Amino acid sequence: MEYVTRIVIIGGGPGGYEAALVAAQLGAEVTVVDCDGLGGASVLTDCVPSKTLIATAEVMTTFDSSYEELGIIVADDTPHIDTPARVVGVDLGKVNRRVKRLALAQSHDITASVTRAGARVLRGRGRLEGMQGLDGSRKVVVRAADGTEETLTADAVLIATGGHPRELPDAQPDGERILNWTQVYDLTELPEELIVVGSGVTGAEFAGAYQALGSRVTLVSSRDRVLPGEDPDAAAVLEDVFRRRGMNVMARSRAAAAKRVGDRVEVTLADGRVISGSHCLMAVGAIPNSAGMGLEEAGVKLRESGHIWTDKVSRTTAPGVYAAGDVTGVFALASVAAMQGRIAMYHFLGDAVAPLNLKTVSSNVFTDPEIATVGYSQADVDAGKIDARVVKLPLLRNPRAKMQGIRDGFVKIFCRPGTGIVVGGVVVAPRASELIHPISIAVDNNLTVEQIANAFTVYPSLSGSIAEVARQLHTRKSGGEL
Repeated sequence: MEYVTRIVIIGGGPGGYEAALVAAQLGAEVTVVDCDGLGGASVLTDCVPSKTLIATAEVMTTFDSSYEELGIIVADDTPHIDTPARVVGVDLGKVNRRVKRLALAQSHDITASVTRAGARVLRGRGRLEGMQGLDGSRKVVVRAADGTEETLTADAVLIATGGHPRELPDAQPDGERILNWTQVYDLTELPEELIVVGSGVTGAEFAGAYQALGSRVTLVSSRDRVLPGEDPDAAAVLEDVFRRRGMNVMARSRAAAAKRVGDRVEVTLADGRVISGSHCLMAVGAIPNSAGMGLEEAGVKLRESGHIWTDKVSRTTAPGVYAAGDVTGVFALASVAAMQGRIAMYHFLGDAVAPLNLKTVSSNVFTDPEIATVGYSQADVDAGKIDARVVKLPLLRNPRAKMQGIRDGFVKIFCRPGTGIVVGGVVVAPRASELIHPISIAVDNNLTVEQIANAFTVYPSLSGSIAEVARQLHTRKSGGEL
C-alpha cells in the first residue's frame, strides 16, 4: 500500500487554506483545523470586511471631492437648483450587512475550494501534543466547541493561527462605544464623533473611511506623523488630505485610557488631556495567536512578542513544524501569509521552492488616496542600505488625473545607478493598489528603467506617469530627486 503524507494545518486564514490547496494538489492527506471559518481574520474580520466598507467610503469621497469640479449638480427634491443642497448620505446598517454578507460568502467559497481539492476541514482549536515521535510524526489534539477532543497524527504541521487586536488595560472594548476593528461591523448607525486611537495602517484606513462616510473624526497618533512605517512623502500627502477634509489629527499624543461616560466616550492622553467623542476605535496593533498551543513544549521557539520564529522556507525550530502568516510577525499581509504557507508545503513535500524574498512584496494602504509600495524604500536609501537614484513625479502633471479631478498623489521609483535596475517604488493615487503592479513586475524580474520607459502605455492614463518617471531616471546622469 502506498504511503500518503499526512499534513495538519492549524488555522484557516490565507496561510492555512493556500497551504491546504498546495498540499492536496501534491497528493498529501490534508486536514485543516479551524475554529471560526475558512478565510480567517483576513476574510471574516479584517481585509475583506474593511475593504468592503472602504469601497463605500471611496465612492463618497470621490463624489464629494470632485463633483463640483467635474460640473455635476447635486440638488434636493425641489425643482430649484440655483442653491443645490448636498443630499448624499450613507446607511451604515445596510453597509455593514453587506460587509458581513460578502465576508461569509467569501469564506464559503474558500471552504468549497479546499474541500473540493480533497482536504478535510475540522472545526475546533488545535494544539501540539509533546515532542516529535520516533517515526518523525507529530500529534495534534483538536478540541471542539462541545469539549470533545480528537487526536490527529501528522508528518508535518503548519501553524497559521493569525493574531487578534491588542488592547490597552485601561481602554477595554465593550463592543458598543469602545470598539476594536473586529467590532465595528456591528454598528447600525454612523458614529457622530469617532476617536481613532492609533495612526498605523489600520487606524489610518478606518479614520479615512469613517470621515468619508460622514463622521467627525479625531485621529490620535503617538508619533510625529500618520503612517510612521510608510514612505514619508506618501504619509505627508495623506496627512495633508486628512486635515484638509476636516479630520483632527493629533500628533505626538499617546492614549492612556478610554472610558464610557453615559452615551459618550472620554479618551485620556498620557499628558493628561481628555478628548470626548460618541465612539472610540482602538487600533493599537495585534497580538499573535500562539498561546495555549503547546508550541514551546513541542520545541517551537517564540520571540519575546509571542511571534513564532521561522526561516525563509517557513520552518520553525521544531522538526516537522512550519508556521505562516501574522503569527510569525514577518509581514501582516494576506499575500505574504499565503506565500509562506505555499512555501512550507512545497518545501516539506519536496517540490521546487524559492525562499521568501520580502524585497519583492508589494503592499497597499487602502486610504484615499491609496499608498502602494514595493521593494526598497526611501528609508533604506536614506540609511545607506542601498545606493539608488530616485525620481518622484506628482500626479498633478498627469493629463488623466487632471480629467478626473485628482489633485493629490505621485509616482516614485528607485533604481540602481549605472544599471538602472528598478529596486523599489511608491504610488500614491486612487487605485494605487492596481498601479503598483508594473513596478512590482520590474522589481521581481530585475527590469531596468529603460525597459519600463520603452513599453507602450495608454494615453491618457495614470500609468503613463510610471513610464514618465522611468524615462526621467533613464536620462538623468546623477542621483537625487526631482
